[in-house]
Amino acid sequence: MSPALSGLSFLQLVELCDNVDLRRDAPDVLYDARYPEDEQLVPFALTDALDSPVVGLLRPEIVQRLVLENESSRQKNVQELWAIRLDKNTHRSLSNGRSIGPCISFAAWVDSPAKRTAALKELCERWRDSGMFPEVCGPKKWRNEMYAIYADPFGAHDYPDQDTGGKPLNYVFEMERSACALFGVITYGVHMSIYEEDVDDKGRKSLRIWVPTRALTKPTWPGYLDNTVAGGIPSGMSPFESLVKECMEEASLPDNVVRNRIQANGAVSYFFRTSKGWLQPEVQYIYDIAVPKDADRSLFQPRPLDGEVESFELMSQDEVIENLRAGLFKPNCGAVIIDLFIRLGFITPDNEPEIHSNFDYSKWKQ
Repeated sequence: MSPALSGLSFLQLVELCDNVDLRRDAPDVLYDARYPEDEQLVPFALTDALDSPVVGLLRPEIVQRLVLENESSRQKNVQELWAIRLDKNTHRSLSNGRSIGPCISFAAWVDSPAKRTAALKELCERWRDSGMFPEVCGPKKWRNEMYAIYADPFGAHDYPDQDTGGKPLNYVFEMERSACALFGVITYGVHMSIYEEDVDDKGRKSLRIWVPTRALTKPTWPGYLDNTVAGGIPSGMSPFESLVKECMEEASLPDNVVRNRIQANGAVSYFFRTSKGWLQPEVQYIYDIAVPKDADRSLFQPRPLDGEVESFELMSQDEVIENLRAGLFKPNCGAVIIDLFIRLGFITPDNEPEIHSNFDYSKWKQ
């Protein structure tokens, strides 16, 4: 990569996106070592069973809010929504005697995806309407889009109306997109880069990438640079079909061009914490379209359609890197572009040893 381009390093750009360092010094103490405040996090489990999957992480203010929700339910003589184990005398132990520490889960009666979805819908809409967390799920942040939550975050993206071949559903409930950060649940998206490859007279390769500028009206990261096409995966839709939908809605890219030319290239996962401290672990499925040299390039030119993008620009590789290092890309989009550069051989152990040799021994020893 060009040594003249300075600013944020590639490793620093990755850490802008993957900025959480979870530590457990004892069964009762789970925290983010990078967060400046002394804040204990509480696992959010699906059920109160010892072997229940943990589907999220809760900050202290959410924990206290759920405690108050249960108190309100008792006063109204209705069933409590949450099973709460915060006091040490309520903690459970494994067969080896080790405590699993504090935990909050759905109450026993909330025992199906439909019940969990309905309960969270009522709760989050009430919080929205009462102004409880306006910077996260207030009226101006509300997306009116449901995200699926899975027992195994890297398992099947199934849905109740799909044939699972007799296997139990990995899908456990769905919830409003904007409220996911309140519960620290894992969410999913698709990111695609459309690029052209150039070769100079000395045989050196470089890229040109279609880069959008996010609309100034976007509720998150307005005006930042993005990947060519990107978006969240709505509940009940596969990653690939989500991307095909986003390609037309955001970039006016026709269905046949996307389906015939797109290449899946794995996933990028990270744990992001917002400037306000909210927890957003995410998995992004990565796709590319390499424009064929003999193709009509106008077929692959993205154009704004639904108002989420201000404009698209075909940037040279050096321009992309300069904007990356200036911090002008949305953080997770920067990580996706770095992944692209690594996969195509532009970032290597020789020219960027820092990003390839970074290894956290403290995590390895845990």
